[in-house]
Amino acid sequence: MPGMPVRPIARAALSLGALALLAATTPAAAQSVLRDAETEALFRDVARPLIIAAGLTPASVQIVLVGDPSINAFVSGGQNIFVFSGLIENADNVNQLQGVLAHELGHIAGGHNVRSSEGTGPATHISILSLIAAVGLAAIGAGDAGLAALGLGTATAQSNYLSFSRDQESRADQAGATYLGKAGESGRGSLAFFNKLLGQEYRLGVKQDNAYNRTHPLDGQRIAFLEAVYKASPAFDTPPDAKLEARFQRVKAKLVGFVEEPPRTFQVYPESLSTEPARYAHAYAWHKSAYPDAAITAVDSLLTTHPGDPYYLELKGQILLESGKIADALPVLRAAVAAAPAEPLIATLLGHALVSSEDPAAFAEAKPLLRKAVVRDRENPDAWYQLGVIYDREGDTARAALATAERFDLEGQPKEAAANARVALKGLSPGTSDWLRADDIAQVAQNDLAKKKRK
Repeated sequence: MPGMPVRPIARAALSLGALALLAATTPAAAQSVLRDAETEALFRDVARPLIIAAGLTPASVQIVLVGDPSINAFVSGGQNIFVFSGLIENADNVNQLQGVLAHELGHIAGGHNVRSSEGTGPATHISILSLIAAVGLAAIGAGDAGLAALGLGTATAQSNYLSFSRDQESRADQAGATYLGKAGESGRGSLAFFNKLLGQEYRLGVKQDNAYNRTHPLDGQRIAFLEAVYKASPAFDTPPDAKLEARFQRVKAKLVGFVEEPPRTFQVYPESLSTEPARYAHAYAWHKSAYPDAAITAVDSLLTTHPGDPYYLELKGQILLESGKIADALPVLRAAVAAAPAEPLIATLLGHALVSSEDPAAFAEAKPLLRKAVVRDRENPDAWYQLGVIYDREGDTARAALATAERFDLEGQPKEAAANARVALKGLSPGTSDWLRADDIAQVAQNDLAKKKRK
């Protein structure tokens, strides 16, 4: 997606999908966060009434797009919802996304992330007791009995944890249904999505007759329960908001164009298809195929009917920039920023283009733009990188190092973050806000490195 920064995250335990049935007990896997202004704006607007219905504050809940083809979503780190790109690609409409978000908000409002120790604690206790029993039996020569005790304890611990997890999922289902009803949104999308997951289970041969080895209730059971709840809601027959639905289809198309290879994109959105989402996907596919003229033609067809659309302007500017046409990209990206002045990701792309021009006057324009962008959104590695380039060209070594430390910190590289933070500390005045920030990064990075060594 235009100017999309990508950074690593650690996968957490609370997941929606039936396709990762034992996600809660598997080691953390590296994922990538995808950033896009249009997608994040859609997430905010779709989730806002549901967040309010859950009794939460919209500004406190962050919805993050994860680059992963799985059909999944999870809650981690308090009030953060992570939605996989595969879920968006496989959702048919915005109402299905609303159903997923409502469920995840059920986890947040229920404090399930905080309360996970209630499930893991007793399970660990049982495992430790079984280990002690096994050692004791082995010491008196009853080795086989010891192994049996250990195996029984492990099975009991796993069963207890899975039962706890299924209970949390059921509670999140119930809460999500309540939030959808309060927000005046239909539960049809939620039912349709669970049926989609159930179909996936059948195709994968997942048995439906054993609920005891699963972190989630059986999807057939979830559907039966939720169907009765949703049909009792006055909002059940309410159609999705037409504007939100149109925006969802745009985001879905651009995501397909961004993450999929061009042949796959043209399979999902054939060249003969001339709808707005299809042309959006085509622009990305042509750009990835190194046909910039075809990509620009596709974007221009969209701008003909939406001349001031900031996201279409953003994409056109990106295509021109990445095709080496920096001078042509600048007025387009300036227009995009003017149309969406509160979007730091678009401002960052303009800052990138300005820095790439190697023009001192452009650097002067880019610096306040990028400084404002990181104030609005500190979690943008590319903005910090471009700022670092500007500070370096100005001879401000300390702030160039601080910007670089910020970037490495976001990219999960503590060794590099610590090294640059130390350089910044040497050149900054003690006690200033920049010095304190460099000190924070250095200390956190050193702690991360120490943890890695202990492992």
